[in-house]
Parts: sequence; C-alpha cells; structure tokens
Amino acid sequence: MKAVQVTGYGEKLRMAEVPVPDVTGPHDVIVRVGGAGVCRTDIHILEGQWAEKSGVALPYTIGHENAGWVHATGSAVTNVAEGDKVIVHPLITCGLCHACRSGDDVHCQQSSFPGIDTAGGYAEYLKTSARSVVRIDESLEPSDVAALADAGLTAYHAAAKAARTLRPGHRCVVIGAGGLGHIGIQVLKALTAAELVVVDRNPEAVKLAADIGADHGIIADGSHVEEVLDLTGGHGVETVIDFVGEGGATADGIGMLRRAGDYHVVGYGENLDLPTIDIISSEINFIGNLVGSYNDLCELMTLAAQGQVRLHTTKYPLDGFQNALDDLDFGRIRGRAILTP
Repeated sequence: MKAVQVTGYGEKLRMAEVPVPDVTGPHDVIVRVGGAGVCRTDIHILEGQWAEKSGVALPYTIGHENAGWVHATGSAVTNVAEGDKVIVHPLITCGLCHACRSGDDVHCQQSSFPGIDTAGGYAEYLKTSARSVVRIDESLEPSDVAALADAGLTAYHAAAKAARTLRPGHRCVVIGAGGLGHIGIQVLKALTAAELVVVDRNPEAVKLAADIGADHGIIADGSHVEEVLDLTGGHGVETVIDFVGEGGATADGIGMLRRAGDYHVVGYGENLDLPTIDIISSEINFIGNLVGSYNDLCELMTLAAQGQVRLHTTKYPLDGFQNALDDLDFGRIRGRAILTP
C-alpha cells in the first residue's frame, strides 16, 4: 500500500510502498483510511520536536487523525464489523491500568500513539484496536470527520472542561479560530450559555468564528487585550481557552483574564512567563489540556451527528500531502486539511 513516511528530521516527507498491516491479535482492527487529518503537530514532528519524546524508529508512517471503514478484525472484536464506518481514537490503550479503569484512558500507562510513536494513517490502511474505534452515524463521511479524531477531540476536551464552570452571564475568550478553535467554538455553543469572545490575527478566521456562533470577534492587531477589557468593564473574562500557545498569545490571554479566572492551555510552543506572586495574588488557574478520552470522542460524534459541530475542511489526495502541509504551514487553511487515500 501507499504510505507517507518520515525518513529524517528536517527533511520532507516521502511516499513509500509498504505492506498492508495484518491482524495479529484478537483485539486488532484494520481500518481502510477514508480521511487523515493534517495537523500542526505533524509539522512539529518533522522539525524533530517529538523525536526524543516518541522514541520512534525511522522511517515510519505519520498521521494521527483518522477515520474510514473497518477492513478486518481480530477474533475477539465485537463492537464493530467489517464495512462499518468508524473514527479512530488517536491512542491504543491497554484497558487494564488505573487510568483506563477510571475512564481516563488518555493517560493510559501502556498506550501507543499511531502517527507519533508507531505507524499512522497517512496511508491506505491503519492498524488500531477495538478499544480505539467509534462507529459513526451513517449520515457522516470519514473524510468529513477525520480531524475530529484529534483536533476535534482536543478542542472538545478543553471546551467541555471549561463548560463545567462557565455559567450564563460569564464570558469566555477563545484565542485562535483555526483548526482547533473553530471546533471549540461550536462545542462551547452546544454546551454552555456563556458569551464567546474570539480573538485571531486573521480577519477571515474572525469572520468564520462569527458565522459559527461567536458573540464577538476581535482581530489581534495590538489593541485586542484592551478591547476585551473594555467589554468586561476592565475586569477581564472568567475563562480563556488558548488554542494558539505561541507568538505572544499566552501573555495576551493572561492580560484578558479576571481574578480567580481559568486559563486553559491547548496550543503550545512558548513558555509561560509570569511572576508567581501574580498567580497567587489573583488566584488564577492554569489548566493543561491534552487529547480527550474515548468517551469524549463518543460525545463529540453525537454532536457531529446532530449537526451541532461541523468541521470546515480542505481536501487533498494522499499524494498531495506536501501541498497540504505547505498550505497549513503558511496559514492558507481555514479549518482543517484532510488527505483522502
């Protein structure tokens, strides 16, 4: 089969011919890939940022946002059958450790992460497990929802966590209305009555945010922190969800936050630089957000089937992977880029 592989850090991806994965265990599921999301993490992988953490041997197939059709299953798989439409949770988990038993499988002690530390979905077929596949509604197509497997799941996890404390009359700033942010906005609209203020450098992204439910759209042009403070009488907002995490976004977000507010870190790339006395004197909270759990993905797919969350996509054939990565890197994508093998 065709597969797009990392052959060296600091180098471009290459197309290769590799064997179709086999069923070797009773809980294995082989998925015929219908859509693979192109994520900024893939760019960070090529830059070598994940090399030490993942420990993966090169070459390997990249791609961690995947959906498609069940192609083959192991003897113990009962939750899906050949031909079923599925979306793939990004982690393969053990099901036996304390985190898995608690429903917090994203922190599984023995997980593997296709596309990060083992073969991923920039390919025609992907090997995963029964614990990782979620059947999707017949009204949904794999290429339309693939990026919900990670970008959508991460956005859902952060938005759902924030929604636990957001109340009617509260305000929430969303920094970044791109691939993750535009999903987070829709999830917040579905889960909370809080007033949503979206901040982005790109006017087109701000317009998209307004189209999908943001109450206020602010262009990050240097006066955006003051604009947010003006909206709140100078006090700041109860919650900030930062889907950017670089380029000065964290300093801006902290400046928009009120006393005892929550700052949800989702995007990454820069360091937090804040005197600890400022944290304790204002009692602000920094909350990290990784990818969501299997149950989070099930809930997100319910919202997708109901039409409350729609993924804005630009699709490319598998051999157009370099164009997709270039368009993402240079900010030409509104929403998510999807490879369609």
